[in-house]
Amino acid sequence: MAARQRRMTLPSTPGRVEPIYKPATKPASDPAHGATFIFLHGLGDDAEGLENIADQFQNGDKLSWMNWLIPNAMEDHDSQQTAWYTPSSLSTFAPSRPELEDDEDEEGLLKSVAYVESLIDACISKGVPPNRIVLGGFSQGCALSLILDLTSKKYSGKLAGIVGLCGYLPLAGKGRLQHLRAVNGLPPTHGDMAIFLARGKQDSLIPKRIWNLTLKGLEGFEATSVEQHEYDGGHTVGGPMLRDVCKFLETVVPKLED
Repeated sequence: MAARQRRMTLPSTPGRVEPIYKPATKPASDPAHGATFIFLHGLGDDAEGLENIADQFQNGDKLSWMNWLIPNAMEDHDSQQTAWYTPSSLSTFAPSRPELEDDEDEEGLLKSVAYVESLIDACISKGVPPNRIVLGGFSQGCALSLILDLTSKKYSGKLAGIVGLCGYLPLAGKGRLQHLRAVNGLPPTHGDMAIFLARGKQDSLIPKRIWNLTLKGLEGFEATSVEQHEYDGGHTVGGPMLRDVCKFLETVVPKLED
């Protein structure tokens, strides 16, 4: 992959392809008046797979004050593809007993959380405050965004918003999220930070049961500002979804006067 010009120093991980950084087309003179969207790809994909979405926004003069930062997951040896964590089965039907649910890769999730935290650190070091940074992603990228928002000692509830597309909330059972929040000194409830969730009605990879468990899991943390949408289609991002994402972003990181 060809090297890309960047205007900020980003953390480097051996074996990880560097993120794609697309600066704002009309940057604010004060970085604190700009914004950054950290956008995480899904299983088996890479940053280039999402770059066209950033291009659509920028070419359409949407959120011209916003930078885009699109990182890359590393190769997962168990699934033999790029992944933020080793995937587990997301069955349409619940097992006969809760203990029969597949184990989830908590270690991999938390390792990726730490990497994304380092990207947020880099944005802040360039003058963009946490409340002007949006974190989001597609599929596994959505899952990782929700986990960071719920468990990060540094950034839980402190960002401008979360965008979750065609994804779900991992570690929702067996009290693991509650444990991680307690370990990190976080309160038992989440608060009113804005969360945008969307799925395709015909999405067989993230079935309705998993979507409902995600919503129930967020309700358990009293996440009171969850905006949820369902669209015609499957495990993909379409025009109507992106239009609603644009409206959400314009709301949580509006243009500020210099």
